Amino acid sequence: MKKALILTGNLVQDHEFIYPFYRVQEDGYDVDVAVRGGKQVNGIIGSKIVPTKDIPDLNVNDYILLILPGGAKSMEYMRQDEEILKFISDFHSTGNVIASICHAAQLLISANIVNGKNISGYYSIKDDINNAGATYTDEPAVVDSNIVTTAHYKDLGPWMKATLNLVGEIHSL
Repeated sequence: MKKALILTGNLVQDHEFIYPFYRVQEDGYDVDVAVRGGKQVNGIIGSKIVPTKDIPDLNVNDYILLILPGGAKSMEYMRQDEEILKFISDFHSTGNVIASICHAAQLLISANIVNGKNISGYYSIKDDINNAGATYTDEPAVVDSNIVTTAHYKDLGPWMKATLNLVGEIHSL
């Protein structure tokens, strides 16, 4: 079975969580949602996010896709969590696909996996992306090695299409 993980936190941007959550299920994935503490959190506009996993319970080898929804407030806390950053870095090392949207590029930066890559993210973190050694790219879906990024939820469709296509290429699905 195809397994995806959405790694998120309190005050996630609701659209950036909800659309990928259902889109990958539509494509046949079993989806886990991981939140620090393993307890329900809320999206920035009030959606209830119910986790299936806590961060310590995660194993990079259980998933072929990692989805990182954005939300500036959520990222402010998540990017300080060393265990989350190590998981992202270790997942990246597997060669499996990481899909990041909006402010989630801050997690990629803090996990030290963007140097030399083309990366998209919310326009306000353009300098952060460039200063981390990546090249800020503002396109609906930016694919560089095993990372797929986009800047804004207006591009959820092209971003998820590129993400699922890349997973299909890597895993011959």
